Amino acid sequence: MLADDGTGQPMNLDEREREALREGFTERVGSYVRYGRGKPLGDASPSEVLEGVALVCREWMVDRMLATEARARASGSKRVYYLSLEFLIGRSLEASLRSLGAHDAVAEALAAAGVDLEGLYEHEQDAALGNGGLGRLAACYLDSLATLGLPGCGYGINYEHGLFRQVIENEAQSERPDTWRRFGSPWLIPRTDDTVAVPVYGRAGRRPARGRSGSWTNPSIILGTPHDLPIVGFGGETVNWLRLYSAGSPEPFDFELFNRAEYLKAFAGDLASQRISKLLYPSSSTEAGRELRLLQEYFFVACAIGDVLRRHLEKYGLERLPEKVAIQLNDTHPALAVAELVRVLVDEHGFSFERALDLTRATLAFTNHTLLPEALETWPRPLLARVIPRHLQVIEEINAGFLADVKARFPDDVDRLRRLSVIEESQPKRIRMANLAIIGSHTVNGVSELHSDLIRTQLVPDFADLWPDRFTNVTNGITPRRWLLQANPGLSGLLTDHLGDEWVTELGELSRFESAVEDASVREHIRRIKRDNKTRLADLVRETTGRVIDPDSLFDVQVKRFHMYKRQLLAALHAIHLYLRVADGDDLGTPRTCVFAGKAAPEYDIAKRVIRLVNAIARVVDEDPRTQRRLRVVFVPDYRVSVAEIIIPAADLSEQISTAGFEASGTGNMKFALNGALTIGTLDGANIEIRDAVGSENIYIFGHRADEIRALRPEYDPHRYVAESPALARVIDALSSTLFANDSETFSSLLHHLFEERDPFCVLADFEDYRRTQERVADDYRDADGWSRRAGLNFCRMGRFSSDRAVREYAERIWRV
Repeated sequence: MLADDGTGQPMNLDEREREALREGFTERVGSYVRYGRGKPLGDASPSEVLEGVALVCREWMVDRMLATEARARASGSKRVYYLSLEFLIGRSLEASLRSLGAHDAVAEALAAAGVDLEGLYEHEQDAALGNGGLGRLAACYLDSLATLGLPGCGYGINYEHGLFRQVIENEAQSERPDTWRRFGSPWLIPRTDDTVAVPVYGRAGRRPARGRSGSWTNPSIILGTPHDLPIVGFGGETVNWLRLYSAGSPEPFDFELFNRAEYLKAFAGDLASQRISKLLYPSSSTEAGRELRLLQEYFFVACAIGDVLRRHLEKYGLERLPEKVAIQLNDTHPALAVAELVRVLVDEHGFSFERALDLTRATLAFTNHTLLPEALETWPRPLLARVIPRHLQVIEEINAGFLADVKARFPDDVDRLRRLSVIEESQPKRIRMANLAIIGSHTVNGVSELHSDLIRTQLVPDFADLWPDRFTNVTNGITPRRWLLQANPGLSGLLTDHLGDEWVTELGELSRFESAVEDASVREHIRRIKRDNKTRLADLVRETTGRVIDPDSLFDVQVKRFHMYKRQLLAALHAIHLYLRVADGDDLGTPRTCVFAGKAAPEYDIAKRVIRLVNAIARVVDEDPRTQRRLRVVFVPDYRVSVAEIIIPAADLSEQISTAGFEASGTGNMKFALNGALTIGTLDGANIEIRDAVGSENIYIFGHRADEIRALRPEYDPHRYVAESPALARVIDALSSTLFANDSETFSSLLHHLFEERDPFCVLADFEDYRRTQERVADDYRDADGWSRRAGLNFCRMGRFSSDRAVREYAERIWRV
């Protein structure tokens, strides 16, 4: 695929495109700059040149996208639609050029005009369409769908400002708008002809008799305007798309109010609509914030269902919907698709309620991503009654029929009915979205073997008892195109030199490199690649924080969304422990750099306090001359995909230390191992499967298991663990003092969390085993050659964790594509 055919052009561009590269690629870029930006290429800024390059690249992508669509229509193949509130796709230019096989040719063409393609990449903004693992997984799956040649696309929201841009001020996280498309995006193709009208508010008519259509009077209308972002499969043969909706009003402003000089009121309606696609995850700490979140989830679901049905009805009848359409719900955010699809089938197409529900259930499948009961979405019934009243009727009708069936099967089990009901009998009543998604889907999957088992046995055992065949597992995966070929060119080049390029689409081919790992010269090459990657990260750290780190030290890395169950606090406490050792005159034996990055939700105060603690530790360590060449702690701000592509290949040690039984799977663990980092982790999520794949001797496992954590909780005494560990006692004393803050109150909330709230994620219970395991890590790292061998075996044995494998499993067992 990446081979050269002797003409100097990539094998997977057609002859017309090769000719364009030979005879005037830069002229075409210049044409876009001249007529799009009104200036000659020589006067253009790097961002404007990048836009021109992207638009030429987009031409190739659109040609293939149209051809892909024509093939799908002609074959009548079943289509996959992936609904997710997040798609964390990162930057698109480099990934697209590599998938098209045009990277080297474009680089050469631009170099002839004095333009450095690698330098241009740094001027592309990350698409701010997601937050963490959920969105990155969705992006990996879109890549794999296209690479495998499957007709499928994603549906989401075209966020104007993303989640937020993280700024560290006075050692604390501050949030700023992430204006990623302030100057537009060359990748987004407007599809105004496919705009969807979404009804909200108003009131539902009287509840219809079962099986009859309902009514919705005087709803307000929000318009969803789609924009398509092409997704190129590796090799360039298949180009699918991600369809993102922007919200707006049918009328841009009220003319009468404007003429009366009531300007703010005149634009209020349009602004109220536009807020839906302004920001990912508005704060749910207020009633208005909760309402906006509900509007977001309903808006994108209504747009997606409307678009899917429109496309389907161009060729088929609705009775064939499950035969031709597979819709995957990525967590509970799209769960309203159950009610929306039933509503549309009943109210707009005249189906009986029972038949509409059967068709819905045969079309939808649901992926659960959490084991935290509090993270399973529920909505107050009065909120649904106000915002989407007809959907509330549909949900209550679904629930009534479902409970009648359960009661017939378990006639005297009132508690079972209560647990299974979509409606929680609280004050006010609440709608359980996970229950709705399970009832409305033909398949429910977890995302690691442990997670799927805990779904059946701990999270929703009554549903598993009712429908045991409905539950399955598909362990998450990552795309090697982004996370090895693009992120780590040194290592991917070494692999291609030895194996050819088949591994790019068949990751299991990496196992053939194991014999090479036994060669001392290859291990030396692996070490050189790692050091180059560490130097690159050191440059980023200096640019973003002003701190200097040593590439020859052990890079101990924890980068992910900040949440207390992910236990960045445990790693921070260990960093304090290391600092206290250095302060006592211990040189640690192995110099270490502790690298943290990640964002905390704006209203998640305790997680934000951990970020502040990490930055305080970094300051204290950096200012103490005793730590020179022994210890550094750094926090890299504004973590995003392009930053991850620098951090992950540089890691020696991957911190995957969540409380056992809380992490669904994780994909960061896979990315680090694929780049030759050894994992220190608990037996949680996909860590278990990684251990089984790479071998227990090539991973560091510590801490209590999931069943042991459950057994600990009833009688958990945090003070016991402090009393039993002198090292932990010193750390807690330091945290309680003014060592890291001007007063002892700054981190009192963390102490309250650990002691008054009884350490809900068992940080203290696992600290001592974690500390001892980290000592083993330090001892082992001093054997550089042995460490390199184990690092090599890690990436050689990661074939199972490709998103291509995961998508194949979805296609065969769930979507039946």
